[in-house]
Amino acid sequence: MNVLITGGAGFIGSHFIHHILGKYENYHVVNVDRLTYASNLSNVAKFEHHPHYTFIKSNIENKDLMNHIVKSYNIDIIVNFAAETHVDRSIHDSSIFVKTNVLGTQTLLNVALENNIRKFIQISTDEVYGALGDHGYFTETTPLSPKNPYSASKASADHLVLAYHSTYGIPVNITRCSNNYGPHQFPEKLIPKLILNTLKEKKLPIYGDGKNVRDWIHVSDHCVAIDLIIHQGKSGEIFNIGSHNERSNLEIAEFIIEKLGKSKDLITYVQDRLGHDHRYAIDAAKITEDLNWKPHITFEKGIEDTIQWYVKNKDWLKGN
Repeated sequence: MNVLITGGAGFIGSHFIHHILGKYENYHVVNVDRLTYASNLSNVAKFEHHPHYTFIKSNIENKDLMNHIVKSYNIDIIVNFAAETHVDRSIHDSSIFVKTNVLGTQTLLNVALENNIRKFIQISTDEVYGALGDHGYFTETTPLSPKNPYSASKASADHLVLAYHSTYGIPVNITRCSNNYGPHQFPEKLIPKLILNTLKEKKLPIYGDGKNVRDWIHVSDHCVAIDLIIHQGKSGEIFNIGSHNERSNLEIAEFIIEKLGKSKDLITYVQDRLGHDHRYAIDAAKITEDLNWKPHITFEKGIEDTIQWYVKNKDWLKGN
C-alpha cells in the first residue's frame, strides 16, 4: 500500500506517520509538507533513511506536482492533514486559510479523481459544527455552523469532499475529531503554550472567564481511529472521534500548574477571542459501534506524559 500523507511534518500528521510505519511493514509513506511555521521535520527525522518513507517539500495547491507524485509513487490512499488550523490567525487574515484548506483540498480531490485513488481521507475538525450549550453532543448529522474563518474553511472543504463523492464517485471518508494534545505540538496551541509558559514561570493567558469547554483526545488515540477508518470505513461516511474528556481552559491551566508545582498566580485573564465558541463535545458512538474503536489513553496519563515530553525535549523548543 502506498499512502500519500499531506501535512506529515505537522503535529497530527507526523504522529500518524509514526503509527503507520510502526505498524505496517509493507506500506510506503510519501509525506508532502510545505514546512510552514507549525511544521517541523524533526518530528519525522527518524524516518529520513527509512526504505519505506519519502519526503517532498511542496504545497498541496501545486496540482502538477501533486499529480506527478501520485503517479510516480502509485499512490493508493491520500490522507489530507495539510491545513492552516489556528483560529486566532484566521481571524487576523483568512486568505491563507481559504487557499490551503479549501483550494488545496479541491486540488487533491481533482488529483484523486484523475488517478482513481482507492480512498481519500479528509481530516476535519469538530469546530465545523459551531458551538454547543452546556448539554448535548455533536453527532455526524449535526448541521454545520462554523463561527470563525478557520472552521468555515474546513466546513467548505468537507462539503467539497462529499460533493466529489456524490458527483464523481470518489471513495472518501471525513473525520471530525475533538481537540488533540500530545508531544511535539506547536506552542501556539493551548496545552503546549500553557506548559511552556508554566515552565518559564510566564503568565498564562486565558481567554474571557476560562470556562470555554473542549473535549480532549490524545493524538495517538486519534491516529488509531484514522487507521481503522482507512481500512474499514464505509465510503462516503463521516466519523466523529472524541474521548468524552471535557475540560474547561481554566481546568487545563490549573492541572498543568499543579503538575509542575507552580503558582496559580500565573493565570491571567485576557480579552475573549472574537466568536469564541463556548463548548465542543463529540458523540463517538458511530465509530465505536461500526469500527470497534475506543480511546485508551486517559487524560490524566496523557497530559502527564505530554508535560514530561516538553520538559525533556528543550532542544525541540528552541525558536518556538
